[in-house]
Parts: sequence; structure tokens; C-alpha cells
Amino acid sequence: MINNNIVPGFLDEKDDSLIINLEAMENISGCIIVNLSGYVDTYNTAYFSKQMDKILNAGFTKIIFNCATVNYVSSTGISAFTTLHDQMQEQKGEMILTQLQPKVKEVFQLLGFADYFHFEDQVEKGVAFFSGKPAADAVFPKVVACPLCGHKLKATKSGRFRCPGCKSVIAISEQGAVSVG
Repeated sequence: MINNNIVPGFLDEKDDSLIINLEAMENISGCIIVNLSGYVDTYNTAYFSKQMDKILNAGFTKIIFNCATVNYVSSTGISAFTTLHDQMQEQKGEMILTQLQPKVKEVFQLLGFADYFHFEDQVEKGVAFFSGKPAADAVFPKVVACPLCGHKLKATKSGRFRCPGCKSVIAISEQGAVSVG
């Protein structure tokens, strides 16, 4: 479907450094996939923010970003994503960043935003999240037990967490394996 048919006036502006294509998710109310290509930095964040405002004003409250072909995001770009995230939270909406290249995801981690945003490795997992149906190979959410004290906790993603029972740091792999440290 053409961008202007999904969000009126979306194609009125363009920026060659950041290509944005839209896919409406007709089977999930208020959901849209935003395919990004290029980079998000100081020079195009105003364009990015303006386009995201158009999406929000069109009534979309669930945004899945496909970032597979985004090769760079600066700290200013992350600030634009953060502003959008906050706007969506105010409107009871949510966004998911999918398929980030490792070097791009590393910027989010280095700036301390690894836990602030919802990341998925596949667009399909974002769609599954918003549809309320687990993806075929989805591991999370998962209830895990602390290997030291046995306290149960719900993990929504892989990473390192502090056990609420014994305060030990436990690691949960992307496959759902639990270990100390």
C-alpha cells in the first residue's frame, strides 16, 4: 500500500538520507510497520520527527520499526526515538525496534537505552507482540527460576537481571537458558 494512502500527506516531504516506507497492519488495530533505510542523525531528525508526528496524528498507536537497513543512529537520532517513545507512552501507545544491526544496537546500549526500548530480532516477533499471539519460535515471555534460591520471575527478554529473592545477578540467554552472573 502506498504511504499516502496509509498516512495522508506522508510523501509531501522526503530526505534521501532516510527512506521511510509504511505497511499498515490491517488485522491489528492501530498498528503500522515503519521500514527505515539509511541513517538517523543530526541532519535528518527533524524530518524523522515530522514524519512520526504524521503517523501518530493518523491514529497509529502501535509502531513496529524495521531497522534492518539502518546503518547508523547518532545520539541525536536516539533522542528523536526517545521523544517519540515518550509521546507514545502519553497516548498509551507502544513502539518496537526490530532487526537492528549490531553496531546500531550497540549505540543504544552504550548510551544506556538498552532497557528503555523494546527490541526484537524479527519484525514477525513485533507483529506477534501486538497481535497477542506468540511468534512460532518465541522464547519470551518466560517464567524462570533463580538457580541459587529458586525464586520465580517473569522474563520478557534476554539479559542480566537481579533476582528479587536473593539479589543475585542472573543471566538469561536469548534461548531462555538461566545462569548465575
